[in-house]
Amino acid sequence: MKAVVITSFGDEKVLQVKERSLPDVQETEVLLEVKAAGVNRPDIFQRKGNYPAPDGVVQDIPGLEVAGIISSVGRKVTEWKEGDAVCCLVAGGGYASHIVVDQDMCLPVPEGLNLAEAAALPETVFTVWDNVFRRGALAAGETLLVYGGAGGIGSTAIQLAKAFGANVYTTVGSDQKEAFCKELGADAVANYKREDFSEVFRNKEINVVLDSIGGGYFEKNIELLSPDGRLIYINAVEGAHVKLNLMKLMRKRITVTGSTLRARDLAFKVQLAREIQTYVWPLIGTRFRPRIYKELPLADAPEAHRLMEGGEVMGKIVLIP
Repeated sequence: MKAVVITSFGDEKVLQVKERSLPDVQETEVLLEVKAAGVNRPDIFQRKGNYPAPDGVVQDIPGLEVAGIISSVGRKVTEWKEGDAVCCLVAGGGYASHIVVDQDMCLPVPEGLNLAEAAALPETVFTVWDNVFRRGALAAGETLLVYGGAGGIGSTAIQLAKAFGANVYTTVGSDQKEAFCKELGADAVANYKREDFSEVFRNKEINVVLDSIGGGYFEKNIELLSPDGRLIYINAVEGAHVKLNLMKLMRKRITVTGSTLRARDLAFKVQLAREIQTYVWPLIGTRFRPRIYKELPLADAPEAHRLMEGGEVMGKIVLIP
């Protein structure tokens, strides 16, 4: 099979297409012929040597979400058959022409979506569902603040929060991204390059903050959140060490939490998959649809990473083997 391999840690040029042997299919696994693989920021962290794959997962092939056609099944697989179209969250190895996946991590391609759109779903939907709706307990009528609304996580969070009856505020770095987020349904958008978002949203009711920035945003989050607010971290690109005024936290009764998904065990991810199929899948194609910024051949993985690091992407980039 063909796969994009991290030949050494470094810039996007270290990504090269190599030939690899087809992986063995275990009893409860399926072999998927990958038709599309989503590109996500953790792939960049892995390429730079900052986010290794969990033990037991291929270490030098990035990629956390795929869609394709099942080409063979293990002897104890009962849920799927050869020829089924599915999309899957994976812990690595997605930038390839084939991948093995546990049968319980497969989700049917939603009706009305093509395989490229389906491949753009798992990583962001699983992340948003677990953090915004499970940890953050976002409810109808409440308000979510998510940073970087034009990206994969942001565009998913905006649409899903609106679909479940919440209000959404977000930040962007350009007029084009502002228009994009408003088209997705965002109720208020602050351009952080020309205004201080903490001032823009200061007198707003904000119940949940989904933050991937960290650093100096932490104190602003505490100030912005309403009493009984929930602050959820999924990354800390501007720093993991922050200053906390415990009295402010106590006075507002703020809950601070966070998570990483990749290293969670299979049982946890399967539970998430079942909830998502029940509560999110019926919304896809009507009240929520992944937005594809660009489809690129598998060999153009370096260009996909360059685009993502350049900050111009709106929605998701998908690689096509």
